[in-house]
Amino acid sequence: MNSDQERRRSLFEIEAQIMEEGREWTRRRLQEELQKEAERDGGVFPPQRPKAKTSAAGADATAHRRGRR
Repeated sequence: MNSDQERRRSLFEIEAQIMEEGREWTRRRLQEELQKEAERDGGVFPPQRPKAKTSAAGADATAHRRGRR
């Protein structure tokens, strides 16, 4: 199909595309700024969670808080 025969996009489709591009731009900017802060403080972004041993009771409590039973 050439450009004259392409289907015209609706305002909704154009808006959805632009909003997605904006979300991606915002996500990247946020990541950049958080990385700068982490480097300034000598840390790593994203922070690494310490590995913890969980017991069966602890796992049940977590599932219960999330509403899983």
